[in-house]
Amino acid sequence: MTKPNPMDEILKISDKLPMVVLEDINKRIGDWMAMGGQYTDPYIEQQLRFARRFGEITLGED
Repeated sequence: MTKPNPMDEILKISDKLPMVVLEDINKRIGDWMAMGGQYTDPYIEQQLRFARRFGEITLGED
């Protein structure tokens, strides 16, 4: 089974996040990529977890 691409997952939930959060995630991922990172690195997965947690806290989702 193929592991989901964390960037695709971030895009799927992006409409549920405030612009300031998306800008922060975008900046962090951009910096990571500029340093030679890949979209499939654990750091990108960490950004996805942050986005999901933020959505749960602000939207009251489980």
